[in-house]
Amino acid sequence: MASRSDLLPVDNTSSEADTGVRRTVLPGGVRVVTEHVPGVRSAAVGVWVGVGSRDEQPSVAGAAHFLEHLLFKATPTRSALEIAELVDGIGGELNAFTGKEHTCFYAHVLDDDLPIAVDVVADVVLRGRCRSADVDVERQVVLEELAIRDDDPEDLLGDALLTALYGDHPVGRPIIGSLESIEAMTRNQLHSFHVRRYTPARMVVAVAGNVDHEHTVELVRRAFTGHLGASAAPAPHRRGDLRLRTAPTLSITDRDNEQAHLTLGIRTFGRHDPRRWPLSVLNAVIGGGLSSRLFQEVRERRGLAYSVYSGIDTFADTGAFSMYAGCQPENLGDVAAVVREVLADVAENGITDAECARAKGSLRGGLVLGLEDTGARMHRIGRSELSYGRHWSVTDTLERIATVTTEQVSEVAADLLHRPFAAAVVGPYRRPRDLPRAVRDIVA
Repeated sequence: MASRSDLLPVDNTSSEADTGVRRTVLPGGVRVVTEHVPGVRSAAVGVWVGVGSRDEQPSVAGAAHFLEHLLFKATPTRSALEIAELVDGIGGELNAFTGKEHTCFYAHVLDDDLPIAVDVVADVVLRGRCRSADVDVERQVVLEELAIRDDDPEDLLGDALLTALYGDHPVGRPIIGSLESIEAMTRNQLHSFHVRRYTPARMVVAVAGNVDHEHTVELVRRAFTGHLGASAAPAPHRRGDLRLRTAPTLSITDRDNEQAHLTLGIRTFGRHDPRRWPLSVLNAVIGGGLSSRLFQEVRERRGLAYSVYSGIDTFADTGAFSMYAGCQPENLGDVAAVVREVLADVAENGITDAECARAKGSLRGGLVLGLEDTGARMHRIGRSELSYGRHWSVTDTLERIATVTTEQVSEVAADLLHRPFAAAVVGPYRRPRDLPRAVRDIVA
C-alpha cells in the first residue's frame, strides 16, 4: 500500500483560464489534465503513454501495437470477458490505438460512470498481464490485422510511403510491425517492453466531459495506487533528433486491382516548428477539400480519379506531406503528370490570397466543429500535454490560423515542394519500368 506521502500531488497547476484545461502532476510523474465541457452527460478518459513504434528495436517491431491488444486480455483482478461485460453493462466504449510516438487506451462513458472508466483503463495499462497463452491468441489477431492492411490499398500505401521516405529508420517502419517480427515476438520481449517503458512518468490521463477536476484527480490517484513514486517527475516531451543519410525512394506493390493507387510525399519539419501553421494552410489549398487544386484539376476538370487528396503526418522532429490518388491503371500516367503540374505551379508561383482565406476558413471551421465531441476534446488535451507540455485555447489556435499570410504559405511551398519526392504505388506493376514515365520521373 502506498504511504500517505505517495498520495499527495507534487505539483498542482492550472492552465490559463481561457484554455478550459486544468492540470495536476501526481507523484511518480503521471499528469492529469481535464476539460469540463458544459451541457454534456458523457466523459471521455484516455491514458496516453509516450511510447510508440518509434521506440522499438527492429527485433520487436510492432511491440507497442501488440501490447495494445494484449493488455486487454487480463489483469490480476479481471479477465477479458469481465472487462467486456463491465463496459458493455454501462453502455460504454473501450479501445486503444498506437502511433509512431505514443499509445492511447481510452473509454467513453456516461458521466456517472467515470469512476469505472478511470479504474478499468488504468488497470489495463498498469497491470495488464502478458500471459503466454494470450500472446499466442493475440498474435493471430495481429496477423489478421496485417492481412486486412494488405487488402486495403490506402492503408498499405500509407505505410509504404513512410518507408520510402525514411527507409529503415523507426519512423519509416509500419506501426503494426511485419509478418516476420510478429511471428517471432516472444512473451518475454513484450513483458519487458511493457515493464520498462509503460511508466507513470511517461503517462498522461486526459479526461473531458461533464467532469470535475479535483474529483478526477482523486479517481486517478486511487487507480494508480502502488504506482505513485515519491520523487519522479514527468518525462520531458519528445524533441527527437532525426538524422537520415538515405534519399527518398520509389515503392511498388504488385496487386491485380481494378485501380492503381499512387501516393507521393516529401519530408517536412516537425511539430515544434512554427511553420506547421502555414503548412496546414498549404495542405488545405493543395488537397484538403472540394475546392482544393488537386480535387479541381484531377477530378472535376479531367475526371481522372474519384478520390484525390493530400495530408500531413507530424512527428517531433520531422513530418511528411503527401498526396494520394486512385484511378484506373491506364490513367495513372496522366494523374501523376497533373499532380506534378499542380505542385510545380504552387512551388514556383505560390498561392493566391483567395485560396489562403478559403483554406484558413476551412481549418477554423473544421477545428471548432470537430471539438463538439468529448472524445475529440480528450484527444486534443492528451496530445497537447504529451507533445508540448502545454495547452492552447481554441481561441488562441483560431488566432494562430488567422495570422497565417499568403506569403508565409508560399514560402513554405517554395521550400518543401522543391525537396526530393518519394512515391508509393499499389497496382498491376512489378518493376519501375512497368510504370508510366510520369510516375518514374517523380523519384528521379
